[in-house]
Amino acid sequence: MNSMKKYIAEFIGTFVLVLFACGTAAALGCQKEVIDAAYIGTALAFGLVIVAMAYSIGNISGCHINPAVSIAMLVSGKLSVKDFIGYVISQIAGAIAGAALLLPLLGADCGFGANGLFHDNVGLSILVEVVLTFVFVIAILGVTSKTENGAVAGLVIGLTLTLVHIFGIYFTGTSVNPARSLGSAVFAGGEALANVWVFFVGPLVGGVLAALVYKFLAKEEK
Repeated sequence: MNSMKKYIAEFIGTFVLVLFACGTAAALGCQKEVIDAAYIGTALAFGLVIVAMAYSIGNISGCHINPAVSIAMLVSGKLSVKDFIGYVISQIAGAIAGAALLLPLLGADCGFGANGLFHDNVGLSILVEVVLTFVFVIAILGVTSKTENGAVAGLVIGLTLTLVHIFGIYFTGTSVNPARSLGSAVFAGGEALANVWVFFVGPLVGGVLAALVYKFLAKEEK
C-alpha cells in the first residue's frame, strides 16, 4: 500500500475521531464530575467512531488514528520508523483539523472536549493515562494478532475504547491519544494547552508498556 494513502487515511480517521467524539463531548456538555447521559454518550461516541473507522480505513492504514497505537506497533516491529513519523504527523494534522471545524459549529467556548488533570495532580493524571492506554493498546495487539479475528477486531477495539472512557472520563476526560488531546487543546487554550504534555507522556508510555508486555506474553517458548 502506498505510504501517502496510509497517511491520508490516518488524517481522515483522526479528523473524524475529534470532530464526532470530541464534538459530542462539547455539544452534550460532558462534565467529568457528573456521570449522566452526556458522560455515557461521549464514551459511546469515541467507541463508535473507532468501529466506523476500523471497518472503513482499517484495510488501508490499520486505523491507528492515535500515536500511542502507532508507537506500540513500532515497538512490536509492525511499523517502520518512517511510517511511524508519517502516521503521527497525519494524526496530529487530522486532530487539529477536526477541532478547527468545531470552532464555527460550536463556538470558541465549547471546550472542544479537552482533557484536564485529575485534582490538578500531574503524577496521578499520568498514571491514569498509562493504565487506560495500556488496557486499550494491549486489547488492540491481542485482537489483531490473529487474522481470523479480522471480522470482529473493529468491534472489540471500539468497545474497549468505550470501556476505558466510561472509567477514565471521571479522572482526566480520557485521552489515551496524544493527537486527540493536542487537537482539542490547541483551540481550548489555557490550562488544556499548558497541560497537554501530560497527555503525550501518559499514553505514549502506556502504549510502549503494552507492546513490551504483550511481546513477552505472546512469545513462544523454544
